[in-house]
Amino acid sequence: MSSFQNLTVDHVRFYTPDIDSMINEFRGYGFGVSAEYDCPGTEYSILLGSGTVRLVLTRPDASDHPGSMYVSQHGFGVADIALETPDAAAAFFEAVRRGARPVVEPVATHGVVTASIAAFGDVLHTFVQRVAGADEFLPGFTPAVGEAAGGIGLRSVDHFAICVEPDEFDHVIEFYERVLDFETIFTERIVVGNQAMNSRVVQSRSGAVTFTVITPDTSRDPGQIDTFLKSHGGAGVQHVAFDTDDVVRSVGGMQAAGVEFLRAPGAYYTLMRKRLEPAGYSVADLRALNVLADEDHDGQLYQIFTRSTHPRGTLFFEVIERVGATTFGSGNIKSLYEAVEVEQKTSGLA
Repeated sequence: MSSFQNLTVDHVRFYTPDIDSMINEFRGYGFGVSAEYDCPGTEYSILLGSGTVRLVLTRPDASDHPGSMYVSQHGFGVADIALETPDAAAAFFEAVRRGARPVVEPVATHGVVTASIAAFGDVLHTFVQRVAGADEFLPGFTPAVGEAAGGIGLRSVDHFAICVEPDEFDHVIEFYERVLDFETIFTERIVVGNQAMNSRVVQSRSGAVTFTVITPDTSRDPGQIDTFLKSHGGAGVQHVAFDTDDVVRSVGGMQAAGVEFLRAPGAYYTLMRKRLEPAGYSVADLRALNVLADEDHDGQLYQIFTRSTHPRGTLFFEVIERVGATTFGSGNIKSLYEAVEVEQKTSGLA
């Protein structure tokens, strides 16, 4: 059996200079605080989430901490997409044998084995193995007094969107296919006016880890992917998508908690009535919340992007509900691209 047969998302680590602000923001997503790690003079971390979502917010407190360089280069953002596996050591050594760059060799602490490799840009993949009876937290974390997860209903990480430079695009795809046994499941070219982008979706054998890899077409006018790469300082995670089984309830709850979302183009819902009949929702319900709807050959999906709170306008989040759909509706991808483009121009970041 492949070392990468059963990969799932264990946790997502963010480096940030301001944990309190991020905790307050994620409260609007219904994410509660469950554990903390405090190493005075080095770092302070908080673990929070809901359902199977685990987010680790780390504030580097030392100039030589890897997070300090990350924050200096990119601002706050995703620095590690940790992958749970039945055998972290085997996954690490097999990945390195296939050409991955080793970062941290396997370490076992309190029944949890971890090991890290470089992925793309300054983002790592840490393999995590939890042996029987191991603590549900990460090594060094202790239970924290905090708010329990709210009733927003975000259940899991659906996918990550990654922006890369054009000359890195094929290399990143090849890395996931060759090193981690991922498969390309979807390829798309999106043209918006004089701009264009290319994307490929790669997915783990388990189907539980999905990356949408995006690059700008530099033969066309610069657009929002070019803006991300410039503002972020190279390749990185543009957004993290959280799955729900009731997009209207989740988005409505998030809006009530103060989370702001991007608005859909004006004629979108008029045209929606000609494209599809939403399953389980009315067009009026979706219009009221600016939720987009689309479909593929397996079913429907509903999506919406949050408005970026990043000072550079880079990182944001997505809420998605899949009603049978296994890929991404082409109409939604173009509409979401346009919504981000309008937001960047409005905020002066484009």
